[in-house]
Amino acid sequence: MNIMLFHSVYGLRPAVHAAAERLRAAGHQVRVPDLFEGQTVESVEEGRELKDKIGQEELLRRAILAAAPHSDEGLVYAGFSLGGSIAQNLALGDEKARGLLLMHGTSDIADGASVDELPVQLHVADPDPFEPHDWLSAWYLQMQRAGADVEIYRYPGAGHLYTDPDLPDYDEESAERTWRIALGFLETLQRDQ
Repeated sequence: MNIMLFHSVYGLRPAVHAAAERLRAAGHQVRVPDLFEGQTVESVEEGRELKDKIGQEELLRRAILAAAPHSDEGLVYAGFSLGGSIAQNLALGDEKARGLLLMHGTSDIADGASVDELPVQLHVADPDPFEPHDWLSAWYLQMQRAGADVEIYRYPGAGHLYTDPDLPDYDEESAERTWRIALGFLETLQRDQ
């Protein structure tokens, strides 16, 4: 599969490159655009400040510019936290999208958003301070109404960015389970291609 993988609010750090390598080792072509243009941060608070300084519209513009040359190939959009939010926005706006893989993050869904049975998989901590239960329930229903085929996997006791080995949230058991399920999801998408 051709995957467009977006980084979290921490920026394009080694953990994102490691994730891309894991996906490549499974036979996928992966691109990892740097939406922060070389800047990385050490905390969520610093990341939010940087995100706000750049602006949501500019981040989406950068993401669209990165994806546009490859969208005719039928991309799987993927992302971590903030990157998941961005991936979701792009996937819902790309009629050729093959799938959406979200780790730790979702986004509002535009009124009138519509997809044709887009396969979506979300992996999220349980509880997650940035993705509360009420939000996820509403998000799930809205994605279903939009026409997506959604699976949600929750990881009790894990921290928000539990797949990042460089952060205190890291939970090896939950991370490995996430990767096992996510790679199966991508394998199914490739088989159904």
